[in-house]
Amino acid sequence: MPISLRIPPKKEQLIIRAAKKEGKTKTAFILDAVDEKLRLVESREQTIRKTAGWLSPEEASRLSEDLTIFERIDEADWQ
Repeated sequence: MPISLRIPPKKEQLIIRAAKKEGKTKTAFILDAVDEKLRLVESREQTIRKTAGWLSPEEASRLSEDLTIFERIDEADWQ
């Protein structure tokens, strides 16, 4: 079913660059993001949590804090 989205130009450029970097179309990239948000596929965080079961709670907490950098999008990185 077709859906129309109004995406601000700067955000669209970020999507286009990220999709190109992954070798995907803009549509495929957006659909992957929707699947992840709806938990239809495992996110990076879920995969780490599942495979990090051997960590102590303190180590898991430290790992989680260290990985927050990957959640941040810095527009300067895309230029």
